[in-house]
Amino acid sequence: MEWISLIIDGREVSVPKGLSVLEACRMHDIQIPTLCHDKDLTDYAACRLCIVQIEGMRNLPASCVTLATQGMVIRTGSEAVKDARKTILELLIANHPLDCMTCQKMGNCSLAQYAYEYGVSGDVFQGEKRKRTIDDSNPFILRDTSKCILCGKCVRVCREEQVNGVLDFSSRGFNTQVGPAFDLMYGESECVFCGSCVDVCPVGALTERQMAGKGRPWEITKVQTTCPFCGTGCNFDLNVRAGKVIGVTSNPEAPVNGRMLCVKGRFGFDLIHNPKRLTTPLIKKDGEFVEAGWDEALSLAAQKFTDIINAYGPDAMTALSSAHCTNEENYLMQKFMRAVIGTNNLDHCART
Repeated sequence: MEWISLIIDGREVSVPKGLSVLEACRMHDIQIPTLCHDKDLTDYAACRLCIVQIEGMRNLPASCVTLATQGMVIRTGSEAVKDARKTILELLIANHPLDCMTCQKMGNCSLAQYAYEYGVSGDVFQGEKRKRTIDDSNPFILRDTSKCILCGKCVRVCREEQVNGVLDFSSRGFNTQVGPAFDLMYGESECVFCGSCVDVCPVGALTERQMAGKGRPWEITKVQTTCPFCGTGCNFDLNVRAGKVIGVTSNPEAPVNGRMLCVKGRFGFDLIHNPKRLTTPLIKKDGEFVEAGWDEALSLAAQKFTDIINAYGPDAMTALSSAHCTNEENYLMQKFMRAVIGTNNLDHCART
């Protein structure tokens, strides 16, 4: 690997050849604000917030699309850079609804965080606010295009990682918006409800419907766990508040899936606290299901199994296992059927 030397904020550093200026800075813990950049997506340079000052360049280039070269002298925090970033933020805020107190993204909004860091109040430019109704046609995602900053992250993640291409830009100028083709509602489009667009959205334009009003980020405890829906082994974070799971968010550090999740993994957590979920064994007596203890229920099941095997043989029995169980539980199920019952009559709800 070939390395190059450059100077960032007066410090000489070495980075692998081929990195962007943004990557080179972050490699050495020099933070640069971004709204449209994502390390797993193509560089886009839409927000321009990552601008830096480079000796020999008369403009302030976007660091995410500027290649680091040998001997480059970079300043990331000069007055010119700070003033330009503040102006960019002021322009974004001018058209952005300032309902931060009631926004679901409050406390986890990149735009709000940068506005706080750069002292942006929204008083410099008085722009027209977009007045668009919230699209709640999707059962899992709320879409508020009036808050969209046109960073394009949802478009790219849908196209590049999910390879669905459901989202894109439409119209021009102030009327530009992101959404499905022909201005369809989310719920009427070809969306597969993976939620990746929600995961990458830096503002409150896309939020999880089931978590709306359930809690602020600082009230939530994240517990990393393994998805039980299939045997892939995806990891995600359970969002817990007051001892109750209120949602699921992907974990970029997950070894198997990264931040990618399917609709079941991201939105199928409602069974945890579903009032119809059985938590006590039921035994039918006199044509009615009644609650029973575990010892009674297991003894009855064992006796029924024995009666069937004695009367008709082990192949008279079969078992259907579930993807809601862990791999270990499914292994025990097939082991029980083959080694204890004595039959290979076994199937699984997630087979292909």
